[in-house]
Amino acid sequence: MKVIDLSLPVSSDMPGVEISVARELERDGWNATTLNLYSHCGTHMDAPKHFLPDGASLDFLDLSVCLGPATLINLAPADPAQLITVKDLGDQAESVLPGSRLLFRTDWHKRYGTADYRDALPRISLSLAEWLVEKRVALIGVEPPSVADVNNMQELTEVHQTLFRGDVRIVEGLAHLDQITAPNFDFIALPLLIRNGDGCPVRAIAVEHDTPAS
Repeated sequence: MKVIDLSLPVSSDMPGVEISVARELERDGWNATTLNLYSHCGTHMDAPKHFLPDGASLDFLDLSVCLGPATLINLAPADPAQLITVKDLGDQAESVLPGSRLLFRTDWHKRYGTADYRDALPRISLSLAEWLVEKRVALIGVEPPSVADVNNMQELTEVHQTLFRGDVRIVEGLAHLDQITAPNFDFIALPLLIRNGDGCPVRAIAVEHDTPAS
């Protein structure tokens, strides 16, 4: 098998991240740092609590959804501000089944560090969000920092709430989906066990298989 890291590196250069020295080996006997992380920085998972008043927090999410066979939806290269619809899935729409995990490749991670990364992101249309709920998809992963336009509060709220109310798990800020080449792979992205957490960074990986994923 082959493991592909789908995560952005966490550093002090990342928006929402502050890393400072807490202990030094030469002075204190060991190295340690203090991490101050925005709950939706970098590659991260949203919990329904992020947008729903009565939504579940991280500590109540079913971890079985966070790992298992996944399907790559290749939309690369996506256009800036592209509104992704069901039609864009092409023939792959026919293979979407209840419990599917879908990773949307847009190659948007290549724009990380630019203004476009946040402000011109390709996003999931409301109609596609509703379709994903109808299909009872278990999880979607996207390369931009959000599934919807972060500068449009109505769109941002409607798309997130639609997915959350339909029990669709959301992972945002993925990277390197262009490195996935095998038709069969597993996706793994586990959140920290944070009580009342609305989201947190994850280490997301793809595991490619020579034989069909289990």
